[in-house]
Amino acid sequence: MTPSVLFVCLGNICRSPLAEAAFREEARRVKLDVLVDSAGTGDWHVGSPPDPRAQAVARKNGVDISVLRGRQVNPADFRRFTHIVALDEDNLANLRRLAPVDATAELSLLLDHVEGREGQPVADPYFGDDDGFDFTWADVTAGAQGLAATLRRFRD
Repeated sequence: MTPSVLFVCLGNICRSPLAEAAFREEARRVKLDVLVDSAGTGDWHVGSPPDPRAQAVARKNGVDISVLRGRQVNPADFRRFTHIVALDEDNLANLRRLAPVDATAELSLLLDHVEGREGQPVADPYFGDDDGFDFTWADVTAGAQGLAATLRRFRD
């Protein structure tokens, strides 16, 4: 079965699209066949592109996320994806509440996949300065590498 990963933050315009992009790049680098998407637990930014600052940091790191559009998590996601990865504990708690009884996806925090960072959130850069997006990119990249390594172990 091909693994599939959904990254989830609150609005799906900052952290989760950056995590999606970083994971796509890591999966391509390590030749991991995986379906990847992102979503938000809230509906404020459905249909919106990622925050311009998120687009800028992704572009600075060689990735174009301008085509991504915000969407909200839905019940089918809990069966469609093998892994649903939250960017912080609040969103993980919301996902646990939203999960239907027949959910099959494994839930985790992104930084649970980084040794020594288990249980930590990826800081939300939305209300901060532009440099906060650089820190977020570093975190999602580390998480992407750790998650890809985990999925490769299960595949091999």
